Amino acid sequence: MELPEIKKITEALLFSTEESLPANKIKSVIGDVSLPAVKEAISELNKEYETQGRAFFIQEIAGGFQIRTRPDYREWIAKLNIQREETKLSNAAMEVLSVIAYKQPVIRAEIEAIRGVDSSAIVRALMEKGLVKMAGRSEELGHPILYGTAPKFLELLGLNSLQDLPKPVELK
Repeated sequence: MELPEIKKITEALLFSTEESLPANKIKSVIGDVSLPAVKEAISELNKEYETQGRAFFIQEIAGGFQIRTRPDYREWIAKLNIQREETKLSNAAMEVLSVIAYKQPVIRAEIEAIRGVDSSAIVRALMEKGLVKMAGRSEELGHPILYGTAPKFLELLGLNSLQDLPKPVELK
């Protein structure tokens, strides 16, 4: 196998994992290639990244290789990680979000009837995270607020539309 192909495969493997990937593992996945060829491919990739002024590089860590962001971008990565922390959801929040996603538009009383517990704080938190939005008012007595999912919900799950949600039958 030629070096350009080894480089492409190695790059794809490193991009596909968050863990440190040992050169031996890369070699075994690629197959008929030598360990020095894998290390040469990594070295060549790093040279290309440097020449092109890329924001990342391949670093040897914990007995393997990993694609890392250059330290110059630490400030932006920290902001992203804060945003990621803001979208982490508890099991209870996932339950409420699931009920809203599948039953929308839905009033809080329906959510609580399904879950069996007060869900007002969780609904509020999901709204603050931009995952749930008010979808109008019910015609029921008191005209309670109807809730539905917001576009950020689809982004978080990598869905194009609500029709892409798994069918309840598929979840069993």
